[in-house]
Amino acid sequence: MSQTIQLIDTLKKVLKAHGKTYADVSSHLGLSEASVKRLFSDKSFSLQRLDQICQLIDLEISDLVKQMEAEAKAPITSLTIEQERELAADVELLLIAVCALNRWTYQQMVSYYQLSETRCIQHLARLDRLKLIELLPKNRIKLLVATNFKWREDGPIQRFYQEKLEADFFSSRFVKEHERLIVINGMLATSSNAVFQRKLEQLVREFDELNQDDAQLPFDQRYGTTVVLALRRWQYGLFESFRKKPK
Repeated sequence: MSQTIQLIDTLKKVLKAHGKTYADVSSHLGLSEASVKRLFSDKSFSLQRLDQICQLIDLEISDLVKQMEAEAKAPITSLTIEQERELAADVELLLIAVCALNRWTYQQMVSYYQLSETRCIQHLARLDRLKLIELLPKNRIKLLVATNFKWREDGPIQRFYQEKLEADFFSSRFVKEHERLIVINGMLATSSNAVFQRKLEQLVREFDELNQDDAQLPFDQRYGTTVVLALRRWQYGLFESFRKKPK
């Protein structure tokens, strides 16, 4: 990604953080809102125009550059919609991404899966372009994601798993030693629901910590483990026919 594109993306984030919309920018510049949207879409800013927009939020261009550089160094916590779509559209690429996120080495990937070395390197190069990893010499992999990295809620990857893998995941009887299925039901107040959601988030953080710790273990002592946590207002459709119809 060129620095110009990165700078404009950073500008959009800063404007949003300051509560500024395209309408605010158009009013400030004396342009139509459509023209402003086209400027951002084409990323065709002159330095003078960029400076004018920065003035709207009392920011110097140099400050914007510093923020862009800071964001470039900071580990990412999620991908963009477009990045997730690219992964979801290519199952092989998604496989390599999941392996990389779980700290597999290049050698482990080509040894475990029927994937040529050339094909694997091509996928790793795409993940490098997506800024998910940095592909180092000798095909070493450096993760660029934060420890709390997660897929976007209701994003392309979550929807992919729901559509493609749900039936496969729940095909188990969940009776083996390493498996567990718990289904609970009750009636919670909104406040209690919020408390329980916070506890679920804490459980996710504990899982992440264990995953980080176990990354130091030999490869053959670690096993792919998937946890599905879900909470919603829901009643089994089988009972729907017993409900009294509203008068």
